[in-house]
Amino acid sequence: MTEFQDLLFMHKDESYAQFQANLTPNIPRELFIGVRVPVVRKLANDLWKQGNYNEFLHDLPHVYYDENMLHGILLSKIKDLDVLFEELERFLPYVDNWAVCDTMNPKVFLKHKERLLEKIQEWIHSEHTYTIRFGIGMLMGYFLNDDFKVEYLDWVSDLRSEEYYVNMMIAWYFATALTKQWDSAILWIEQKKMDTWTHNKAIQKAIESRLISEERKNYLRTLKIK
Repeated sequence: MTEFQDLLFMHKDESYAQFQANLTPNIPRELFIGVRVPVVRKLANDLWKQGNYNEFLHDLPHVYYDENMLHGILLSKIKDLDVLFEELERFLPYVDNWAVCDTMNPKVFLKHKERLLEKIQEWIHSEHTYTIRFGIGMLMGYFLNDDFKVEYLDWVSDLRSEEYYVNMMIAWYFATALTKQWDSAILWIEQKKMDTWTHNKAIQKAIESRLISEERKNYLRTLKIK
């Protein structure tokens, strides 16, 4: 067992491990140590301050889900964009679940939107489920406000996948777009540019949002594909 695995096992919580396993059914139960996310974040902060993490980042693939969570949180702290891209290219192929994927949120991207867009276009056309999901997530997180362009809706709606976790992220993207860019996003829903399942899921998630008026929710209900 590595020193980093030892560190995580010191904070093992069996009940939480089962809880995480229930939320992430594609990962075998025995691969969950059960470290609560706030604890993982604290461990990442400590390792970052100590500078004691490079060996861990390069020791791929990891064995445990919790190691991947720690890895993703550490990557989010990297401030050098070139280093970050290099580390993401190394790590993304090993991401095997939605939780680790969605945990990564590097703040340095705020300062480098143009280069991020170039990488997003690469990621969303990957053959790897969670690389695609990560790319859509970054487009949703950083380009649905002031930097929004209508063409980004096409980037996402044109994607076709048999993967549940990709289609769920596409639906989430459009549901979020409906809360922030209604006038543009509603046209994509009206024109039914996605497959039936993803189209209906996007509407469902939008209807569940508190950021959309009841009037708009009622209209969305009329757009479901039966």
